[in-house]
Amino acid sequence: MRFIVTREAGKLARWLRILGFDTVYYQQSALPKLIVTALREDRIIITRKTDMPGLKKCIVVLSSKELASQLRELKNKLDLKVRTDKMFTRCTLCNQLLKAIKKDKARFKVPEKVYLENEFFSICPVCDKIYWQGSHWGKIQEVVKLVYSS
Repeated sequence: MRFIVTREAGKLARWLRILGFDTVYYQQSALPKLIVTALREDRIIITRKTDMPGLKKCIVVLSSKELASQLRELKNKLDLKVRTDKMFTRCTLCNQLLKAIKKDKARFKVPEKVYLENEFFSICPVCDKIYWQGSHWGKIQEVVKLVYSS
């Protein structure tokens, strides 16, 4: 599944990327362009706006403001399944697929402690952000387990 998330659910856009979903974060208010993009790119629009017109097939309106509840809504409305092999494969900033890099390539791009404590690093080929398996991985997996166990 591919998504466009409107600005009312910005945190969710980042989380969907963390979970491995191709997710565009749409910050503009030009509704016709949003709908055309969704149809052209076969994306589902996710929003909290209740005044979105027709096209029920490609729009999901969320009722919750809270992230875990939003993920639960997507699970229920779209039968959204999270694949652990897809998690942490996209840049949280620009949505690009990450590429693995050798440890020595990350040496001067991350804090020294991070460099010494980690063996595996990824980089975004577009924005050059470096990723590694920090303590946030466990926290994210806890949220996913909470959402999918209820």
